[in-house]
Amino acid sequence: MDLQLKGKRAIVTGASRGIGRAIAELLAAEGAQVALCARGQAGVDEAVAAIATKGGPAFGAAVDIADGPALKAWIADAAERMGGLDILVSNASALTRGASEEDWKLMYDVDLMGAVRALEAARPFLEKAGAQNGDAAFIITSSVSAAEAAAPSAYGAIKAALIHFAKGVAREAAPRHLRCNVVSPGTVLFDGGVWGVTRDRAPDFFKAMLARNPTGRMATPEEIAAATVFLASPLSAFTTGINMVVDGAITQRANF
Repeated sequence: MDLQLKGKRAIVTGASRGIGRAIAELLAAEGAQVALCARGQAGVDEAVAAIATKGGPAFGAAVDIADGPALKAWIADAAERMGGLDILVSNASALTRGASEEDWKLMYDVDLMGAVRALEAARPFLEKAGAQNGDAAFIITSSVSAAEAAAPSAYGAIKAALIHFAKGVAREAAPRHLRCNVVSPGTVLFDGGVWGVTRDRAPDFFKAMLARNPTGRMATPEEIAAATVFLASPLSAFTTGINMVVDGAITQRANF
C-alpha cells in the first residue's frame, strides 16, 4: 500500500532506539525526509546512519526534551532546513514508573511539556502544510498505562493527560487541516528497552507478563511504528482525535 508519504517532511522525537527509531525508519522507507532527536549524540548518529539505508534523507541532533527553549529552537531549525513540515511525532518519554516528586517532574517536563512545546514550535509549519496540501499530522505516543491504575503513577497519569491534550488539539486544529492522534502501545519488546531488560533480569516476571496477553507475546517496535505512520499519512486524512490502542488485547476495556 502506498501511504502517500513520498516527499513529506517529518520530525520524530525520542528516535534513537525502540519505537521512535522504528517510526523514523518506516517514514524514511515510505519516502519521507526525517529529522530526529534524542538525548545522546551517539544514538542519534547511529539512527541517522540506519535510516540512510532505508532510502530517505535524514539528519538529527542531541536535544534535551525537558529544555523547552532548546527543543523549540531545534524543531524550528529542523523544519526550516527541510523546507517545511508535514508530520510531527512526539515520542520522547522519561519512562519513570514511580510517584515521587522527581518522577512527576520528569514525566511532566519530558512527556507532557515535551509534546506541548514541540507542537508550539512546529505548529506554524504544520498549518502551512495543511493549507497547501490539505493535511498535516501531529502524533503522540502514549501508553495503555493511561487507563491502568493499580497504584499512584506519574507515568500513567501523564500519559492520560496526553490523550486529553490531543483531543483538544484535534478539535481546535481541524479547520486548519492539522490532525492530532495518539498511539497507545501495550508491552513492547526490544533489546535494551524496559521489557528487554526485564526479560534478561527477571525472567519469571517476564513470563508472567507474556501470559497476560491473549496473543502470548509482546509487540515489536515495528508494529507500533506501522500504526503510527499510517495515522500520520494522508490515507488517514479524516481520522483525528483518536487514541489508537495497539496492545494485542492485553487490556480488557472497550473503547467508545
